[in-house]
Amino acid sequence: MLVPPDMVAVQSKMLYQLGKYFNERVQTRKLAISKSIREVCKIVQDVLREVEAQEPRFISTLVECNGRYEGLDVVNANEFEVVLYLNQMGVLNFVDDGSIPGCAVLKLSDGRKRSMSLWVEFITASGYLSARKIRSRFQTLVAQACDKCAYRDAVKMIPDTTEVKLRIRERYVVQITPSFKCAGIWPRSAAHWPIPQIPWPHPNLVAEVKTEGFDLLSKESVAMQGKQSAMEGDAWVMSFNDVEGRLLYGGCRRKCLSILKTLRDRHLELPGNPVTNYHIKTLVLYECEKHPQDSEWDDPCMGDRINGILLQLISCLQCRRCPHYFLPHLDLFKGKAHSALENAARQVWRLTRELLTNSRALEKL
Repeated sequence: MLVPPDMVAVQSKMLYQLGKYFNERVQTRKLAISKSIREVCKIVQDVLREVEAQEPRFISTLVECNGRYEGLDVVNANEFEVVLYLNQMGVLNFVDDGSIPGCAVLKLSDGRKRSMSLWVEFITASGYLSARKIRSRFQTLVAQACDKCAYRDAVKMIPDTTEVKLRIRERYVVQITPSFKCAGIWPRSAAHWPIPQIPWPHPNLVAEVKTEGFDLLSKESVAMQGKQSAMEGDAWVMSFNDVEGRLLYGGCRRKCLSILKTLRDRHLELPGNPVTNYHIKTLVLYECEKHPQDSEWDDPCMGDRINGILLQLISCLQCRRCPHYFLPHLDLFKGKAHSALENAARQVWRLTRELLTNSRALEKL
């Protein structure tokens, strides 16, 4: 297909502006975040060492590997989540029956094996390993560790939540989440993935992702709010964070995500937190399905991909629904106020219109 010459000029101008934005704004954000991560992790590691001294079953898994910390997720510039991997599930089976979207349970394979479990006192009468009971015990240990650790003046527990959240130097919030790694199994709720007839992701990458598996996290889920089931406190939240990151290798996928996160931090930090970096990552994954060819993720296409993702975000905000990439029954906007979503839709539209109509918009965004 022949492309009009002025179109080529527009595309190269956009590419130049995006490159400049990436080098100036995005890299500055990344540097600031990696500096914050070092500061935060030093303190969290000290707290977790104290926890481990009191209770050897909670062994710190927050380690630095090739310049990055395993199990650390950046929620935004001042908020982080540390996933603490617990020792193996052993005699527990993974059960995903779809009764609570995005959640699953761990059940004893045989009641007689109760005493063989490392987590015996957290197993309910029905044989389920209770996520809430483990979290409650962990919360008590972390509270004691905060009082004893070397950084006790800089760290305090955030009260009035069942989550384990720390406020560090009055600047950062870090959530520490007990978790199990589920490698080599794939949940039934995500069985539809990958969608047949779409050439992305490559079968080798699909096999890699399914082998790596996912995590089960002990945390509150909006899907469980208001459900009066006994299972509620026992259920674990499924997380695909690591494999989602792996799917975004290649072409300008990660670059697009970094630019969008920077735009979000600068312009979409709104009341009620309607748009998170996780929503953006989810929409980048959907964009990969819509544009499955690697050539569609070459640098000259970056402007088109970013505009496409922003338009999709507006659509999701207006429909008040953002399906999780692997678990489409789970709505990532659940629990968000309608007014906050409407306000966000207007703000994203302003941002998108600016990018579409003004070739130099990125200079002031």
